[in-house]
Order: sequence, then structure tokens, then C-alpha cells
Amino acid sequence: MLFFVLCVAGLYGFHKLSVARFPDIAFPMTVVTVMQPGASPSQLETEVTRKVEDSVATIPNIKRITSTVVEGVSTTAIEFNLNADLMTALNDTKDAVTRIRMDLPQDIQEPIISKIDIGGSLLTYAVDAPNMTADEMSWFVDRDVSRALYGVEGVAQVKRIGGVDRQIRVDLDPQALEAFGVTAGEVSQQLALSQVERPGGKAELAGEAQTIRTIGTVQDAQQLRDYSITLADGRSVRLSSIATVTDSAADPSQAALLDGRPVVGFSLARTRGSDELKVRDGVKDALATLAKEHPGANFKIVSDMTTETETSYHSSMEMLFEGAILALIVVYLFLRDWRATWVSAIALPLSIIPTFAVIYFLGFSLNMITLLALSVVVGILVDDAIVEIENIVRHLGMGKSPIDAARDAADEIGTAVIATSMTLAAVFVPVAFMPGIAGKFFREFGWTAATAVLFSLLVARLLTPMMAAYQLKPHADHQGEDGRVMQRYMRIVTWATHNRWKTLLMATVFFFASLAMIPFIPTTFIPVADQGRSNLSIELPPGTTIETTTQVAERARKELSGIKELKQVFAMIGAVPDVGDPSKSGVADARRATLVLEWADKGDRDKTQKDLERIAREKLSDLPGAKISYISSEPGEQMMLVLSGDDPQKLEDAAAKVERDLRNIQGLGSISSSASLLRPEIQIVPDSARAADVGVATAAIAEAARVATAGDYTQRMAKLNLPDRQIPIRVGFAREDLRDPATISQLRVRGKGGPVPLDAVADIRQGSGPSVISRYQRQRNITLTAELNGRPLGEVMGEVQKLPSVKSVPPGVKFINTGDAEIFIELFVGFALAMVAGIVCIYMVLLLLFNHALQPITILCAIPLCAAGAFGALLITQNALSLPALIGLLMLIGIATKNSILLVDYAVMAEDEQGMSQHEAVLDACHKRARPVIMTTIAMGAGMLPLALGFSGDSSFRAPMAWAVIGGLITSTALSLVVIPAAYTVLDDLGDWVNRKLGRQARHPHAA
Repeated sequence: MLFFVLCVAGLYGFHKLSVARFPDIAFPMTVVTVMQPGASPSQLETEVTRKVEDSVATIPNIKRITSTVVEGVSTTAIEFNLNADLMTALNDTKDAVTRIRMDLPQDIQEPIISKIDIGGSLLTYAVDAPNMTADEMSWFVDRDVSRALYGVEGVAQVKRIGGVDRQIRVDLDPQALEAFGVTAGEVSQQLALSQVERPGGKAELAGEAQTIRTIGTVQDAQQLRDYSITLADGRSVRLSSIATVTDSAADPSQAALLDGRPVVGFSLARTRGSDELKVRDGVKDALATLAKEHPGANFKIVSDMTTETETSYHSSMEMLFEGAILALIVVYLFLRDWRATWVSAIALPLSIIPTFAVIYFLGFSLNMITLLALSVVVGILVDDAIVEIENIVRHLGMGKSPIDAARDAADEIGTAVIATSMTLAAVFVPVAFMPGIAGKFFREFGWTAATAVLFSLLVARLLTPMMAAYQLKPHADHQGEDGRVMQRYMRIVTWATHNRWKTLLMATVFFFASLAMIPFIPTTFIPVADQGRSNLSIELPPGTTIETTTQVAERARKELSGIKELKQVFAMIGAVPDVGDPSKSGVADARRATLVLEWADKGDRDKTQKDLERIAREKLSDLPGAKISYISSEPGEQMMLVLSGDDPQKLEDAAAKVERDLRNIQGLGSISSSASLLRPEIQIVPDSARAADVGVATAAIAEAARVATAGDYTQRMAKLNLPDRQIPIRVGFAREDLRDPATISQLRVRGKGGPVPLDAVADIRQGSGPSVISRYQRQRNITLTAELNGRPLGEVMGEVQKLPSVKSVPPGVKFINTGDAEIFIELFVGFALAMVAGIVCIYMVLLLLFNHALQPITILCAIPLCAAGAFGALLITQNALSLPALIGLLMLIGIATKNSILLVDYAVMAEDEQGMSQHEAVLDACHKRARPVIMTTIAMGAGMLPLALGFSGDSSFRAPMAWAVIGGLITSTALSLVVIPAAYTVLDDLGDWVNRKLGRQARHPHAA
């Protein structure tokens, strides 16, 4: 009944669990974005960024503050300590910005304060509609597509890529303005003051209360052309006499191309806790409905992150079944009894299904981490049942009835089974408390694995003996003579116990020899995966227009079209992909383009993703003025070095030297520096004397230039009211007029005697300023980013530390670990702590169960014996020592102790209860427990084999862990069957010697 209830709860939990690629983890980070169109990075840094940084610095629990300033946009990211509450941090950030809002320029748009959720875009689509214009297609995405998708459960954000915004353009004629004596700012201001609809109070007419409204808006561009503009001398002139009024689109700031065709794209992100696969299916249904309602609109998938999620989910499920079947085949081959195999098989579903209920209760999802935990323990879950059933079968062979055999075997093996499961749980639980970012990911791993193991213990102790008592048949006595393998093994054990010091010495030498393999194993954070998609970034010099960037992106696409494995290219110009980490994607800019390269399926190509990226980079090497790099959402693919200092010159010199040295490291991809490139500027420097003479203020000069060239700020513009939206009315010069340098100098500014030309009150000259300003901990910094190109992160970091420029950093400049390098260090430190904590927990558990201080040490002697196999397997299979491999090493701590527990527990019982001598007890334990030890090891290895071989899906993450476990299992089992008996005799004698010295009775007075 208990297991029926648990299974029902588990099936309910499985049905309700959402499917995701990674756990839903919100990094404790908030972002403050302040926009002031047209403002230079230097101006924004002084007027906005520093004030925001100083205000948010007072918030508690801050880990670091980083800022990036580009033209018109200041972005400040505040990262908090991992124990900080994200909602509290968000509210504190909002309060900090509110406090300084009055100190910020009045012309800025309202600051945007948001929190960062890991994940980035889930799906990206391109819309191609030949029967729509660019602005109609953009509005279709903004209104119809957004409405439809926000109606899908789980969709959090829909963001347009490319396209244009509809705009009423009032392109002023410079000669006409000069002739009529009116300025661009005055035209814009008059339209803004007149094109309004405002409440005008209330009145009572004919006994009825009526509201009063003032309506001064026009209905279309034609009415706007007839609008009268008042001149300074009292006359008026029609707007069409001084400007060309058109209903068109704003100057494009973004563009999107699909295989060279102009399209409008959109990306969407999901809400936390939602099911990625259900969101994808809901989006597909919504778009299918839209396509029927709008026959001309075609939706083309550009990027689908759920492909990896679905592949990972299905392959993990398949591996669960494959591992379970292989483990059961092992049981049958050893026991040759289908009834005993059936009883063992029941343990798997009854351990895994209730685990789903606990996963759901804890708020986890079915993601790569939780499914990996279940895949990992599938071989372990059947172990307890194997040990129980093997012991019962052995007792049946003594001629006992099934009920007596089940009762006696369960009593005999009980302590060992409980000890093995508790030690495994003791290993997995500390992983849940790992520090750092990696710890937040693996909280789900630790709890899932520990839960499944404890449920397997429940099955082994309650259900397996009961089923065996009623399912198994009485056996004839099959305990004949031992086979040749057993006889040879017993001779080896006898020699080992007689030469125990030699045995232990050889085991110690073997352990230290295995450690010598570590320097030859590369280290990294996460193994490189083949996603079948690459984000290629093209960066052009500052000042490049959106049209030029589009042409370069299209040229790059044509260069790459010769790669036969390339299926599709989606180009984003002036936009960056949302990969969930702003530090990796960077800030959108007109000079930046991103090509999303869709490669053929892995089964249809011979080359890996890294090979194809290398080929693409070589093909684009002659692209003039372009900096090529790859944007990756995967950890472990980039190395970031941050140099920080107060002296800008020292900082730039040190960064230049390090960048030069980095280029000498073999195998790295693109190396980029955030050291700011200079962008061209037209600088207007007012002459205070001349300006004062004609009564012109500096602010009036700046405003005249801004309105004429870029239009007024959006919040100040006049608006055209339509039934479904407002269209801004932009007043300014046409782009063709601004190509003539004389247009700027002849701009009119209102003085006390009338409009005066700009060059009469100011000097106009060519200059330059920084295009990007990066700041770290409230001071300027330079970040060097190197693509690892498949090389292990730890290996590259080691080479970087040996560079002359890194060893001799000038005083006042310091290196800061950030990005993957910081997480990499956190990972290895965290796992070291988790391994130490796991060993301590195992010792405590065994101390409670055996009530003896030295026997747990005997059991722990098996742990070093795993090293040779684990490191050897990683070395042979060319897998790096990475996060999944470390999980495997952690597992081996618990697995190795399982084998030792079975031997030591029986030896102690044989001495205490059967009165055997120490030597007899050890040999009897080895004789009777060797088979279950080998059975559980082979079953565990068989359960891991699908993970190692990767029969389905991308096995890059799972394989290192599986190979480490399989290799460690082989050496640990083979050696512990020999070394543990020798260690037991030494420590048992040591315990008796200590007891005698303390005047206590020896534990085994009859021991030989």
C-alpha cells in the first residue's frame, strides 16, 4: 500500500513537472538602463553612469558593479552575493535610482530597472510577407504576433528584431527656413504644443453635466501639410511651404536578413517555471493560426533552443531504460533465475517514480541536471536489491525455505545495505550546498540523486525480502566446489592478508602513481557541445552606418555560402542575440551584425561545429575592417581577462601588451579588447563672447543641432492619434541634406535680434571620442576576451599566467578573474569542499552504524583506489577534467565504499556472531561477498555504459562523468577485493592493541 501511494504521487509529480534545458536559476543581478538618444559615451558616463553607480553602491550584499556606456545608452549591472534575495535586490535598486532621478538630465528616457533571468531567447522566428511593406510587417509583429504569443501560457517576452517604426516625417527645407526666419526647434515646438488632446474641465448645459475636451490633433499627414506655422514677425506659413511631410518610417536602427532577403524577426523568452516544450508547442499553434488569418505571412524558425532540451530529455529517458535493461541482464547472467531478476527489477521503477514526487515538491524541473542525476543512479538503484536478492538466493542454496531464507538473509545483510545507501546519500547531499554559481545549478543534482538512493533503500529493506519470500522457489544445494576464478581469488586474498604491509605499500604506491596522470588531463568548466548553430559576430569601425553594416553582413553571407554544411543564415544588424548573459552578447550598435549560422544535423556532416566555425573564420579573414568573433551561450567557450586601474594610460598600455602576448598562444580564436576605439564626431564649440552678443545660450545651440539632425526626444514629439496607436511626428532635416557639411554650419539659432547661423556663434570642427566605455567597480577597465576554440579553459589559463606581460603588470593595474574563469575556480574549490564534506559525512554515518572508530577508516581505504581508473579512463578517452567528470569522481567516493562495506560488515559479523578468527572471518567475507560486489559493480557499469557511449543525443556533457565512474569502478573493485582485507586486519589489530593499552577488553578475544 505504501509503495502504491508513493507511485501514484510520483506519477502525478511527473505529469506536472515542467521540462527545461537547465534549472530555473535567477542570477542575483539587476540591470539599470538609461537612454538619452544622441548622447556621447563620455557625456553619459559623467552625467548618468557615475551617479547611478554611486547611488546603487550603498545597497547591501553587492558583489560587483559593472557598466557599459555606448552612444545614447548607459547600462549598469549590479551583481549580488548568491545569498541575496533577488526581489529585495530589485526593489533596493529601484529605490537607489529613484533617489537620484532629479539629479539626472531631464532629457533622459525613464530609467529601466530589471532583473536578469538565465536562459535568454527560447525561440527566434523570421517573418516574410511579400504583400506587406516594411512598416506594416513591423507593426504586424508588434501588434498581431505579440498579442497572439502573449496569450500562450509561459511566454514572458516578445522582442522584435529588425524592421522599422512608422513615423510622420517633417523634412525641413534649410533654404526655406532661412528665407522665413524660423528655426527647426520652433517648428517642432509649435507642432508639439498644438497637436494635443487635453481635458478642459466640466460644464452644465441644459441641466446636464458635460465634460470639456480640447482637440487639436490632425487625422493624417495631408491635414498636417496644411497646418500653419506662426513666424516671429506675426505672419504665418503653411507647413508644406517649409517642409516635405510624408507618412513613412523612422531612420532604421536595426535590420534583419534571412538568406539575404529582408525580413522582420522576433524572439521570445519564457517565464520562470514554465515548460519549454509546452511553450514551444503553444507558440507553434498560435503562429499556425496567425498564418491562416494572414495568408501572405510566412513564419520561419531561425533559432530553436528547445531542440537541445527535447533531445536531452528524450535521450536521458532512453538512457534510463537502456541502463536499467543492461543492469537487469547482468543480474540474470549471475543468478540464472528469472524470478530473482524480476524481484530485483521491481526496485528500479519503485525507486525512480516516487523521486518525481519529491522533485515536484521541491520545485525542480525535468532538466539536464535532474535527469543526469537519475541516469547516474540507475545502476546504483538496483544495487541494494541485488545485494539482498543474492544473499537470499545464497540462503536458499543452503536448503532453507523461501520465507526463512528471506528473513535470515535480510537480517544478515541489513546493516550493510543501510550503510551503503546512507553513505551514498551522504556523498550526494553536500553537492547541494556547493558554493558559487555551479552550486546553484547542482543543488538539484544532489537532492535528486540522494532521494532516489533513499527510496531504493526503502524498497530493498521492505519490499525485496517480502517479494522474495513469496516469489522465489526453494533451491537444491548448489554450493558445490568453487570455480577456478574463485579459487585463484582466494589464493590472492590469502597472500594479501599474510603480506598485508606489502599489499598496503603497493596500494599506496599505486595511488600516488595514479595522481601523476592528472597533469596530462586537460581541465575545463563545461565540455564543448555541438549545438549545430553558431552566432558569428561582425564588428566594424565606429561611425559605420547601418546601411554599410548591412552590406558587409550580406557580403559575409555570400562568402560563407560555399560551405556545404551551412543550411541557413539569419543576419541581425544593429541587434545582438539574447543569450541570457549581457557580458557575452554585448550592447546593440549600428556597426555590429550577428549572423546566426544554422549547420546541418550532426548525422549529416563529418565536421564538428568547431571545425565549421574555423572554416567560416578563414573565409571571412579578408573582410575589410571587420572584427570576427563568436557569441556563445555555452559556458567554457570564452576566457575573459579584466584589467582595472585608476591611471587610464597605464591601463591601456598594460592591456595592449597582454593582448599582444595573447595572440602568441596557439589554438585560440578571436581575441578582442574593450579598449575603446575612437569614433568620429562633429564638435560644436560655442564662442561665449559672440554668443553673448547675440543672446544665444549654449543649451539653445545644442537643442537646435539635435532637433535639426536627429529630431526632438520622443517624449516631446507631437503625435498623430490613430485608432490603435500613436505615430510620432519627427521634425528635422532629411538625411540627404545632412550629408552636406555646410548644412550644419548654416543651422539657425534664435537670438535676441532674430535667427543667426550656427557658425556665427560657435566653431564647428572634426573630432573624436570613445565609442564604448567599460567600467568595473566604479572605475574604468579593459576586458580582453579570447575564444577558446575548443581548448580547455584550465590549460589556457595556465599559459596566460606565464605570459611576460601578465607577470610584470605595472603598479596600479590589477587582474580580476571574471566570467567563466571565475566560475571555473569556484567550481573546483566547491567540489573539493564537497568531496571533503562527503568523506566526513560517510565516516560519521559509518561510525554510527558500526559503533567503532577504526572500521570506517578501513572502508574509506577503498576511495584512493578509484583514482587510477577514473583518471586513466579520462586520459584514454580524451575527456577533460570538467564539471561532469568531477560529479563522477564524487560518485566514486560513495560507490567505492559500498564494496568495502559489504566485506567489512560480514567480517565483523563473522567474528562477533560466529566466533571465527580474524583470518577466517576475512576469508569467509571475501568468499561470500565477492559475487555481490562484482555483480553490483558490473550492474553499475552497465547502467553507465549508455551515458558513456552516447547512443542518443549529444553526450559531451554526460560522457566524461560516465567514463570516470566506469574506470574508477574497475580499479576500485579489483583492488578493494584484495586491499581491503589487508587493511581490515591491520586496523582491527590496531584497535585491539589500543584497547589493551587502555585497559579495555579486546573486541575479539578469540581472534587468532
